[in-house]
Amino acid sequence: MNEFYLIAGMAAITFAIRYGLLALCGRIRLSSKLTQLLRYIPPAVLTAIVVPAVLMPTGNELQITPTNARLVGAIVAVLVSYKTKNLLLTIGLGMLSFFLWQWFLQSSFH
Repeated sequence: MNEFYLIAGMAAITFAIRYGLLALCGRIRLSSKLTQLLRYIPPAVLTAIVVPAVLMPTGNELQITPTNARLVGAIVAVLVSYKTKNLLLTIGLGMLSFFLWQWFLQSSFH
C-alpha cells in the first residue's frame, strides 16, 4: 500500500509542476530569441543520454573500439541520417547494423 501512496504522490507533484507552467503558457510571451534557443534543448538532452550509453556500454570505462557494437550502430545511424534525412530508415539501419555487428562479434569470438 505504501507503493501506491508513493506513486500517487509522485504523479501529483509531477502534474502540479507541469500544470503550473502549462496554465501560464498562453499568458506569457517569450522573445523570439529565447524561443529559438529553446529548440536546442531536445537534441542536447538526447545527446546527453545517448552518447554515454554508446561510448561507455559497460558504464565504467570509455570503449572506442571496433568491438563496441553500440558505437558501430551509432556511426551507421549518423551516416544514414546525414545522407537520407529519413528517421525510420535511420532507426532501422542503425538497429540492424548494431544487431548484426553484435551477432558477428559473438559468433567470431565464441
